[in-house]
Amino acid sequence: MTKTNIPTHIAIIMDGNGRWAQQRGLQRTDGHRAGTEAARAVVTRCRELGVRHLTLYTFSKENWSRPKDEVRTLFDLLTTFLKREEMSLREQGIRLNVLGDIDAMPLAVRQVLKHVMRRTAECEDMTLNLALNYSGRDEIVRAARRLAAKGLSPEAITEETFAAELWTGGQPDPDLVIRTSGELRLSNYLLFQSAYAEFYFTDIYWPDFSPAELDRAIEDLNGRQRRFGKTGDQLDAG
Repeated sequence: MTKTNIPTHIAIIMDGNGRWAQQRGLQRTDGHRAGTEAARAVVTRCRELGVRHLTLYTFSKENWSRPKDEVRTLFDLLTTFLKREEMSLREQGIRLNVLGDIDAMPLAVRQVLKHVMRRTAECEDMTLNLALNYSGRDEIVRAARRLAAKGLSPEAITEETFAAELWTGGQPDPDLVIRTSGELRLSNYLLFQSAYAEFYFTDIYWPDFSPAELDRAIEDLNGRQRRFGKTGDQLDAG
């Protein structure tokens, strides 16, 4: 795989931790722990390949409806991961960014997130977005409200001005959206940004999604022709 065919932005829906654990007679929380290790390996591989932006769907607004013990474990794993990986992120030149409303999250989680974001703010080799307390529809409504608050005229509202108000403002849209565990839906994830993304679905549960599987997804992407509304003949002629 050459550096010239690496997507600029990859977004991943990390699904299947609970089912992975249940198949092994383990607790769902054990699946989330294994999923954390998979995330660590994928982040490292993306950095090695030269991916500039990686977005991981970490905790949706809908996830608050899960059992309280599971939610608590998810946040504990997140804070442990960030504390453990802070130095590695800095050494690899990876900037941490959050997509979503972190003000509604537990104080300890907010403190760790803000600390690591501050400590990695000057890193420029890759941006790691964690979608936390995130909802794609909520993000769109939020952007519309921010534009309304600025008093912009209807004519001044363009795709570009709208995109600038999203959580991903200033970042390119994803080239590739990956979802694990066999589910075939977006689940309220990057709805505006994914308009022209390519999708890669796999039956593999997230804890088993290895760097080699990531490479396969990228190779699959490179076998496609991204037309953006044009015909294949037009692209060949260009």
